Amino acid sequence: MKNFWGILLLITIFVSCKEKHLSEPVKNEIAEVTKVVEKVAAKQFGFNLDNFKVKIDTVKRGDSFGELMLSHKVDYPKIARISQDFKDTFDVRRIRVGKPYMILQSKDTSETAQVFIYENDPINYTVVDLRDSVVAYKDRKEVKYVEREASGVIETSLSEAILEQGIDYNVTNNLSEVYAWTVDFFKLQKGDKFKVIYKEKYINDSIYAGAGPIEAAYFEHNGRTIYAFAYENDSLKSIVDYFDEEANNLRRTFLRAPLKFGRLSSRYNLKRRIRYYGNRVRPHRGTDYAAPVGTPILATADGTVTESTRRGGNGKYVKIRHNGTYSTQYLHMKKQKVRRGDYVRQGDVIGWIGMTGNTSGPHVCYRFWKNGRQVDPLREELPKAEPLAETLQPTYFEYIGPLKDQLDCIGYPEVPQEEENEDLLTLNQ
Repeated sequence: MKNFWGILLLITIFVSCKEKHLSEPVKNEIAEVTKVVEKVAAKQFGFNLDNFKVKIDTVKRGDSFGELMLSHKVDYPKIARISQDFKDTFDVRRIRVGKPYMILQSKDTSETAQVFIYENDPINYTVVDLRDSVVAYKDRKEVKYVEREASGVIETSLSEAILEQGIDYNVTNNLSEVYAWTVDFFKLQKGDKFKVIYKEKYINDSIYAGAGPIEAAYFEHNGRTIYAFAYENDSLKSIVDYFDEEANNLRRTFLRAPLKFGRLSSRYNLKRRIRYYGNRVRPHRGTDYAAPVGTPILATADGTVTESTRRGGNGKYVKIRHNGTYSTQYLHMKKQKVRRGDYVRQGDVIGWIGMTGNTSGPHVCYRFWKNGRQVDPLREELPKAEPLAETLQPTYFEYIGPLKDQLDCIGYPEVPQEEENEDLLTLNQ
C-alpha cells in the first residue's frame, strides 16, 4: 500500500446539497478492522455469552488450530474430524496470523472449549460448534450501510489527503479501477476533479468495516468530463459494469498499464539515443513502468500465455496472445506466476517487478503488438467493450437520473491559492 500511485489530489468528504443527507451521522474515525475493540456484549455471533467463559484473542505466529484446541481440552479425534469433514467450510490450515478469534468455554472446572469462532474479516466469520456432534458453518455480522460522498481537486498528494481526511484508501483504489480504461492516471493534470458516491459499512452501528463499491462517479480530466454508473449488465452472471450517461461501457479490452501503482519511466521511442552506446540511436519499442521489486504485474487483457521464460536482455518475461490482432509482453520480472498455455483474465497477476536482464533499475518493460508489429500502447485507440444492451437502456436511464443529479449537486472543496507548480503530475511524485 505504501507504494500506491501518488496522484496529487486534495480529497474531502463533502455533504450533499440534498437535505436528506444533512441528518446522517458523520464518521469520526476509521476503526482498525482487525483489532477487537468492542465491549463483549451479552449476545454475539448468535450465542448468549453469559452461558460461557469467554476468551478473545488473535492468532499468533506459530499457532495452529489443532494446538489451540488441544490447549482448551478438545480431544484429538474431534480435531481430526473437523480437519477432514469440514475443510470446505473451515480449512484449519488457512488460519492467519493477526486474525481475531473467540473461544466459548464451559463454565465448569474443566473449562473445555465448546465453540470456536474465527473472524475471516470484519464482517464474515466461521463457527465451529464442538458440542455434541461437531458442526461448522459460515455466517456474517449484521451490517449497516451509510451513503457517503467525496469530492476532490488534484492539488496535493493522495496519500497525505487520505490520512488527513480519514478517507478509506479503498475508495481511491476503487475509483482508479472504475476509470482504469478511460483515464490515464499517469498523466493527471493539476485542476482535474472528481466526485464519488459510495456506501460505508458499519457493524453494530459504530464499528467501521470498510467501503463498498462505487455506485456513481464523475471525473474531469483535461477538460473532458466522464460520468460512471454501476449497473448490472448480465443478470444471469451478476456482472456489474460501469457505464457513462449515454450507456457506453467504460471498460476497454485493454488496461492502460500493467501496474496498479508505479510511475511511467520511459516511453515507446524509435529515435531514442543512449549515451552508454556512444549516443547512437537504439529504438525503445516498449513502455517502462518503474516500481519497487515485488510489485505485482497485471495482464492488461484476457488471453493465453504463449511464452513464460528467460532470454537474454529481456530477463524473465511473459508474453500473452489476446486474439488474432493483439499480443503483449512483460519483461524483467523477478518471477513469473504463469506458465505457457495458461489462460489469464484481465487484471490477473502474472508476475512481479524485478531487475532480470538488461536493466538499470526495477521496472517492467511493457510491449504491445498489433497485427504482428510493435506499437505504442499509449497512442492506440483501444477497442471498447460492448455497450449496455438496448433492451436495458430505458431502465438504465431512469435509474441514473437521480444519481446524476446528486453528483451534479456535490460541491468541491476550496483549494488554497499557491504559486504555480508544474502542470504535469506523475505517479509517486
